[in-house]
Amino acid sequence: MFPNSSNLGRPPFSPKYQQQSTFFTKLPLNIPPALLSHQQIIVPPFQFRSAVLSRALLSGNTEATPAVAPVVTLQPMAYGNVSPVSRSDALTSFQGRKRQNQQRVPDDAKRQRIHSHDSDTAVVNQAVPLPEERRCSFPASISAQSPGLRARGSPALVGCVPPLQDTLFPDATESRLPVANDKLSQQVLELFQACRQQASDLDRKELCRTELQREIQLIFPQSRLFLVGSSLNGFGTRTSDGDLCLVVKEDPVNQKTEARRILSLVQKVFSTKLSSYIERPQLIRAKVPIVKFRDKVSNVDFDLNVNNVIGIRNTFLLRTYAFIENRVRPLVLVVKKWASFHEINDASRGTLNSYSLVLMVLHYLQTLPEPIVPCLQKNYPECFDPTMQLHLVHQAPRTIPPYISNNGSSLGDLLIGFFKYYATEFDWSHQMISVREAKAIERPDGVEWRNKFICVEEPFDRTNTARAVHEKQKFDMIRGEFSQAWRLLRDKKDLNCVLPLKGAILKR
Repeated sequence: MFPNSSNLGRPPFSPKYQQQSTFFTKLPLNIPPALLSHQQIIVPPFQFRSAVLSRALLSGNTEATPAVAPVVTLQPMAYGNVSPVSRSDALTSFQGRKRQNQQRVPDDAKRQRIHSHDSDTAVVNQAVPLPEERRCSFPASISAQSPGLRARGSPALVGCVPPLQDTLFPDATESRLPVANDKLSQQVLELFQACRQQASDLDRKELCRTELQREIQLIFPQSRLFLVGSSLNGFGTRTSDGDLCLVVKEDPVNQKTEARRILSLVQKVFSTKLSSYIERPQLIRAKVPIVKFRDKVSNVDFDLNVNNVIGIRNTFLLRTYAFIENRVRPLVLVVKKWASFHEINDASRGTLNSYSLVLMVLHYLQTLPEPIVPCLQKNYPECFDPTMQLHLVHQAPRTIPPYISNNGSSLGDLLIGFFKYYATEFDWSHQMISVREAKAIERPDGVEWRNKFICVEEPFDRTNTARAVHEKQKFDMIRGEFSQAWRLLRDKKDLNCVLPLKGAILKR
């Protein structure tokens, strides 16, 4: 997920970069890195081979584990003379949808809050359960001898979001799920509950990330490996692939030359040194080149890119949308499953990628007469600043409260409306889907958009995420599926008409 610095709170890049940029600088030196970057599970150093048994136990695949591999016990680890650290749920309160300008948050309160591990009374006032809230990823509570790491001036407040559990995602309690009174809404909710990513699925990906980072750092000592995409943005399923971003330096990387050279080295390591655990590593020379591979222990397919930091930023933008309103995640999941079933969810075959489908759902929910979700980049520009330092990206959305929509539409009605919007209302020839602007806007007259059948704006770098749809035949097929889904659901209001429910659940 978000890897820790090897120098206990100091920048992960070499001193020459520290003088030129603040990309990873300004980290408080008196706070352990777990408070600033949440992705590395705090364990004593161990080698890739010796860690495989632990991963096999998580995945249930003991056949992939060598018989000689010793058992590794993952123990909490303190930082020097500082006791192990846990997280706090205390956050600053907000009035309405935005923080009032005159309400100043103390510097310490903007960072991680520390409280007793035994306390179960603190409740977070936030819409987005961010990954640093994973108590299982943190050691035991901080001791009383560490006053410098204790929050000051910010009492625990009762908010409108349920307290987080020992997992990345909230429990599927009825209070956190949308109401489903009609048959179609119940089917959407049933599919969501059966297919959404579980904490155990994420744990397997995270352990693989941790181990691969250790191996890659033998080649690029200052690099960090980030877990991004659907695994972390709230829209993942039980079968979602893992997306990894290897950040090797603070400066941009030429994707056609430098990124390919770096990925070639990574592929070589995967094919030789790690061949017992990593299978089928393949370098894909796309606009953003990647190495595709499969982790034998977790049975998860991964895509690894170099310095595509936009993926880190949009992961947490989407994560905020995912948890700001409880109807968003079920709708996105059912649309992704529907698109996959009808074979229009594969960019390598000239159709839509999952990212574009998510943005299409969010755009629809933003443009209703009574929106289901707001425009986060307009309402909270400071939280989604494209120049924000990477180590702060995951923390910024913590201050955003849930969105209270006046639209009481059911999941079923929203799903039918989604298909109707793209089948009959959206102007594919002249308009571009923009979540950044929360509206359909006129297509730009640039090479990125010229002669493209579907235009979906990436919220940060403003490129076309649907550029893979470049054949009219594929576009006509996509539009036809939207039209057919709208007519069938409008008339029969049964999800099985467009997506066999039992088959989708079995394939989860």
